[in-house]
Amino acid sequence: MTETHDKHDFPTRRNLLAGAAFGAATLAVEGLPRQGFAAGKKTGLEDPLKMYPAPPFSQKLQPWPGLQSKMTPRPDCGEKSYVGSGRLKGRHALITGGDSGIGRAVAIAFAREGADVAINYLPEEESDAQEVIAYIRKAGRKAVALPGDLREEAFCQKLAKEAHDRLGGLDCLVNNAGYQTFQEDLLDLTTEHLDQTFKTNVYALIWLTKASVALMKPGSCVVNTTSVQAYMPSPGLVDYAATKSAISSITRSLGKQLLSRGIRVNAVAPGPFWTPLETTGAQPLEVVNRFGSGVPYKRPGQPVEIAPAYVTLASAESSYATSQIWEVTGGMT
Repeated sequence: MTETHDKHDFPTRRNLLAGAAFGAATLAVEGLPRQGFAAGKKTGLEDPLKMYPAPPFSQKLQPWPGLQSKMTPRPDCGEKSYVGSGRLKGRHALITGGDSGIGRAVAIAFAREGADVAINYLPEEESDAQEVIAYIRKAGRKAVALPGDLREEAFCQKLAKEAHDRLGGLDCLVNNAGYQTFQEDLLDLTTEHLDQTFKTNVYALIWLTKASVALMKPGSCVVNTTSVQAYMPSPGLVDYAATKSAISSITRSLGKQLLSRGIRVNAVAPGPFWTPLETTGAQPLEVVNRFGSGVPYKRPGQPVEIAPAYVTLASAESSYATSQIWEVTGGMT
């Protein structure tokens, strides 16, 4: 038995800032209701190993694309914990995959930092998306729901324009949506499967970035979601890992190319994060229910723990950063 990495050591779509503290963004840990969580309330400090649930879990698989409301435990996307400080005041952001998981956490964080936000998602995710829209509006910001399939180039072009028109501008694009399905044997990897993975993860990113950049002014930015899978690929995620490697390369290349327009391009590389993606065939059920146990934290990251990375890269504080990839892996790398 080789002692490399177990399949459950590797996340899949978005992932872990696990306990990392970002000085410029604040997470309200005082008074945050966390069921079953230990907390150092007296000092305002919390042990990052004990802040959130650790496996084993009792999650059931659900059909693609999955709903956050059907997860046990339910992911923390900052609904009660994220406190903004105006770092994105006056900005206009489009976030794909903004209904759940990391995209949901980023949408909530952006709104509480002062940005107006449009989210894209699949029609099947409408119930989760409407919760996010309500959180954005509760933060006093404009919220725009734009459902649709990113695998269609025409839709990506329409999406960028509609976000721009309805928000009153577009100066931040977060390419976060992704598709992943575990396939143990290469011989079972179909062309249809490859098409869905590459069109969702790579083609759509390029189509939407192209359409958005045409509408952006200098000072705008793009933040992509790559993955630790880009450089630590799991054997059952051949196509997904390949797309994440592509996203990393695209980020580094476009960051240099688009700088002439005054547009920065960076990415976040998550480790194992607890999101609906994990429950829809991204991993076998037995792996899902011990998800995150193989990283130093012994638990998966929660989406709220990685949202500050996106906020920082989108903010003017990162004006000298482009072509950068921020790893948030819970100690995996």
